[in-house]
Amino acid sequence: MFAAGICFTVLDTSAKYLVLSGMSPEFVSWVRFLVHLVLVALLFRIWANPKVLRHHSLFLQVLRGVFLYGSTIFNFIALKYLQLAETTSIAFLGPMVITALAGPMLGEWAGWRRWLAIAAGFGGMLVITRPGLGVFGLGHVFALGSMLSYSLYAIMTRRMGATETSESMIFYSALAPVLLMAPVAPATATMPPSALMWVLLLSLGVYGALGHYMIIHAFKRATAIALAPYPYLQIVWMVASGYLVFGDLPDAWTVAGAAIIVASGLYIVHREHRLRLASRTAPEEASQLAKKL
Repeated sequence: MFAAGICFTVLDTSAKYLVLSGMSPEFVSWVRFLVHLVLVALLFRIWANPKVLRHHSLFLQVLRGVFLYGSTIFNFIALKYLQLAETTSIAFLGPMVITALAGPMLGEWAGWRRWLAIAAGFGGMLVITRPGLGVFGLGHVFALGSMLSYSLYAIMTRRMGATETSESMIFYSALAPVLLMAPVAPATATMPPSALMWVLLLSLGVYGALGHYMIIHAFKRATAIALAPYPYLQIVWMVASGYLVFGDLPDAWTVAGAAIIVASGLYIVHREHRLRLASRTAPEEASQLAKKL
């Protein structure tokens, strides 16, 4: 998870540099998924591994890929207007939105304590964006769109995990954006003017694929609860990268809002951990009581 955070930080930093240099966010995001697709195809050896192409619902696979692409392109557009720390702080609302949507979409309803944490997280977002004070702008709209798209992507990932293989979900999440945007990408193409920008452009897919690969292996070696706090470390890398590359430092409002969002997210993680422990011990207590009776 630590390595994945570094990969995603370098990915966003490189994308921001390319977009600020005049390259189209649509083309940059398309190339990111094209390189990602090639790497996944080679890594999983799709010509010899039928699990990669096997799917239970092609429509859901494509829809999930669309949500991931929406998250990426909205984020790249937001990076034109906002600091890395701002976009990352708003992205941290994702776990709270997922918790809220899990009720109507997955039947996993949150209790009142987690709803209070969700409300606090949105309060932190308002501290960062400060609507009505001339701060909330187009960049914040796209950052929120990116966060919402990723939340729907995560909900679909959880829903499809029981019927789809992990290899197929990684493959189709890259294939769908590449094919769907292929007719549009050439019209928005902007060729990198230097060797450095070519390297940065082609490296986006490497960082994206490697980051997701690291996350998969992290979840194979540790529980979701144990790993949950680590993504919040990314705010540190984003602040450092934004300062070193672009000379940006977040203002006090962004720091305060990010702190509220992180605290709310960590509380939701803690609460879900307590509920899982309670659900595990309840059957044991019931069986012991039955033995006594």
